[in-house]
Amino acid sequence: MEILLVIVLVLLAIAGATTLGPKLGVAAPLVLVVLGIGVSFLPFVPPLTIEPEWIIAGVLPPLLYSASVSMPAMEFRREFTAIGGLSVLLVIVSSVILGLFFAWVIPGIGIAWGIALGAIVSPTDAVATSIVKRSGVSPRVVAILEGESLLNDASALVLLRTAIAAAAASFSLGGFIGSFAYSVAVAVVLGWAVGRLNLIVRAKVTDATVNTVLSFTVPFLASIPAEALGASGLVAAVVAGLITGRRAPRVLSPQHRLSDAQNWRTVELVLEGLVFLTMGLELFGIVTDVQNDHAGFLPAVLVGLGALLLTVLVRAAYVAPLLASLSRRARRGEKMRPRIESMQGSLTDPESATTALAKRGGPGANRQLTAADVGRFATRLRRTIADIDYFKAAPLGWREGSIVVWAGMRGAVTVAAAQTLPHDGTPSRSLLVLIAFIVAAASLLIQGGSLGWVVRLVKPAPVDEELEREEEIRLMTLLRDAAETVPLTAPLERTPEAFLAQKKARLDRIQAQRSALLDARDDGAFSADLLLNALNNLDADQISIELKGDPVA
Repeated sequence: MEILLVIVLVLLAIAGATTLGPKLGVAAPLVLVVLGIGVSFLPFVPPLTIEPEWIIAGVLPPLLYSASVSMPAMEFRREFTAIGGLSVLLVIVSSVILGLFFAWVIPGIGIAWGIALGAIVSPTDAVATSIVKRSGVSPRVVAILEGESLLNDASALVLLRTAIAAAAASFSLGGFIGSFAYSVAVAVVLGWAVGRLNLIVRAKVTDATVNTVLSFTVPFLASIPAEALGASGLVAAVVAGLITGRRAPRVLSPQHRLSDAQNWRTVELVLEGLVFLTMGLELFGIVTDVQNDHAGFLPAVLVGLGALLLTVLVRAAYVAPLLASLSRRARRGEKMRPRIESMQGSLTDPESATTALAKRGGPGANRQLTAADVGRFATRLRRTIADIDYFKAAPLGWREGSIVVWAGMRGAVTVAAAQTLPHDGTPSRSLLVLIAFIVAAASLLIQGGSLGWVVRLVKPAPVDEELEREEEIRLMTLLRDAAETVPLTAPLERTPEAFLAQKKARLDRIQAQRSALLDARDDGAFSADLLLNALNNLDADQISIELKGDPVA
């Protein structure tokens, strides 16, 4: 009965924080962290210790899977340079710098354990990005931050394992690189296989509720085998989600996808809230361990705040040249645009394309192109031009860079990873866990609490409304042209057969429009939000027609 009461109170706290937080101008996760900290110090509440595997293996895979399903694959591809750098290179650099800092300020832990703690506090938290989404930042900034948080946990956990091994005098650079490459490669293969198999199986299931239940197993079907093989279960869950999100509109019915979306939103709300509330509830137990070890609470606070400041400075030093590099790439794309458009004009047929290629010279210039070659080449050129337009329409300047730096928050993953430090052999373990908690909690409260103010202060460039209107017009034209490919005439007779024929024609028209939208999505021709809204409208129309007995009533 007590456990049931606790579950009810937790659900009520999550619902209350989600409802009241926005009204108070505070993100719900911050409310839950503060609430958890306050409750943990009540005299009748016992110290709470959560097994870190519950967070890393039980909570994170479904959360990362759900986030990756909803993340546009095209934006992930376009921003992969930034995402890869932030989630791998920055984590490694931050871990080493923080490791040197910890080895300097904490007596007796050494460089290996310092880097281990640095790896724990280096990655941004995927759950913490929920705060970013509610702050009104640009979709491109959100895509970079969300992509970073989807992948950097894997690099941090691999680095953590390597640093712990180094403390036992078995570290080698080649071993680290090999371990990381193996961890990612195996996870990508497993995630891809599970994502494709997931869609094949669920496409044959007609019941939307059963379909959603099957979707709940997908992140674990990807992560558990990956972990058993020594790879990253989190990366496997992310890849499975990306595959599912990209292919689902072509494979699954609107009813199945609507059921998925509604139920996964509930799962996200509960799991995210549980993570932040649990994080706060653990503080009293962590402080008690530190006091029992006579490690000192105030020194841990000072070291934690110093480490947080250092993470922000290192992140700023990395993001500045990254943005400069992205700007140079955008300018190069603009200079290449006339040449690419000229190449597009020469792709009218295989003969003209072969002639144009021969005139330009270079590798493969004398090869006879086939119609399939021309089609693939034309697709590449369309996507390249769409990428150029994307980078031009959403440039990343110092204002957006400031948000990228300040929005890199740590969270519950840092606390959970700290608790995986071995009890035997870790010097001042309770102190290290407390420092990790202070970094995570201070990051959420300071950076998360002030993110809205920072956005208002730096005033990122507003969205070009004229470009938005032009894009909407192009989208409406695409939908109109796709619909006209399916003839639609009013039935001459009011018979069941005539109504069924009319109903089928309308559904065929919607399917033609959906295919056109998905082709445009794959080419990157429109913004992700605009396409998502259009696809949702088509889904609603299809569901309405399928449920309506008389399609012309």
